[in-house]
Amino acid sequence: MDIETLEGMLAAGKDSALLRFGLGKSWLDAGDPVRAATHLGRCVVLDPDYSAAWKLLGKAWLAGGQPQAAREAWQRGLSVAGSKGDQQARKEMQVFLRRLDRDSPALLAKAG
Repeated sequence: MDIETLEGMLAAGKDSALLRFGLGKSWLDAGDPVRAATHLGRCVVLDPDYSAAWKLLGKAWLAGGQPQAAREAWQRGLSVAGSKGDQQARKEMQVFLRRLDRDSPALLAKAG
């Protein structure tokens, strides 16, 4: 589905974690990480155990120049993925956090 269709569903009152995840992914793919983070943030409020949403929220924050927010999302996502047995998401977020640690000085200088 395209963004307009998804936004129309939201406007019609069909709010759900899955819809917010779809909107977040769509906006991130469209190059708007701030809008993506808004929808993904709402997604994890609606379903705090949605490990894929935590993973994507971290990506959105990082793409939006917010490395600390990305770190917090991935750390929370690691906890969620670990408790759910979602090993793939857990491994990916561990890699993202290692990269963030490796690249932190440059990212923090860029964000500041």
